[in-house]
Amino acid sequence: MEKFYNDISFRISRLITTSYSTSFSIAVSFLKPETRNAIYSIYGFVRFSDEIVDSFHDHNKKALLAKFENDYYDAISEGISLNPVLNSFQLVVKKYKIEDELIQAFLKSMKADLFKEGNYNHAEIDEYIYGSAEVVGLMCLRVFLEGNVELYAELKQSAMKLGSAFQKVNFLRDLKNDVEHLNRSYFPEFDKTSFKDSVKIKIIEDIENDFSESLQGIRRLPKNAKLPVLIAYYYYLNLLRKIRNTPAEKLIMTRIRVADFKKFLLLIKAYFVVKMNII
Repeated sequence: MEKFYNDISFRISRLITTSYSTSFSIAVSFLKPETRNAIYSIYGFVRFSDEIVDSFHDHNKKALLAKFENDYYDAISEGISLNPVLNSFQLVVKKYKIEDELIQAFLKSMKADLFKEGNYNHAEIDEYIYGSAEVVGLMCLRVFLEGNVELYAELKQSAMKLGSAFQKVNFLRDLKNDVEHLNRSYFPEFDKTSFKDSVKIKIIEDIENDFSESLQGIRRLPKNAKLPVLIAYYYYLNLLRKIRNTPAEKLIMTRIRVADFKKFLLLIKAYFVVKMNII
């Protein structure tokens, strides 16, 4: 019966992923089932942590996040949790030997969001991006490589660059919400009273460098993982190009998105690139 409960826990993590992010869940669907469940579980843990700090404004977010963290470590200790998200995640952490340092770094960034207002400075944002995005890329890399320690060490930097690029694109896409509702900006250069295209382009060029460096690692991923990662890569790169073509004054007033038909075309592109081995 415990296996039945574990299966349900993975299915719930999958439901969370598909409900919160259609694009991500489509990419993940191309993984083999065991790997797919592991990525769903990582997403569920990350998504719920983020929801606590960014959405539950009418509740004691600090207490909720502390309880979530404590419940996770209880799950690690006991080997089970009645929270299905934590139950599936602890199974993945143990199976793929995901380091606790990665999880602690992630939670540290979530805790920073509980208190931070205004702009992050350069040192703060580097630490924040490492914890909120780069370590998530490393967790996924652990899963994709299934214990290949040597390849993990070689691809680690590329995975971090890809996580960083994804996060910075999210920051640009969500400028309006972050400034208006959360009273913060993740870009030290950002000034909502005089956000200029020159500042936006400087930020974008930094993100493009991250994307360029990450591509070297994507090329060396196992075939099963390469397609879904490349789908996400193309999607975020296209989103960044749309942001580049959006005037700065408009960017802080709207949320840029990629049309569903364009997402489909990007998926087809990624499929043939991997199929023909031309990446």
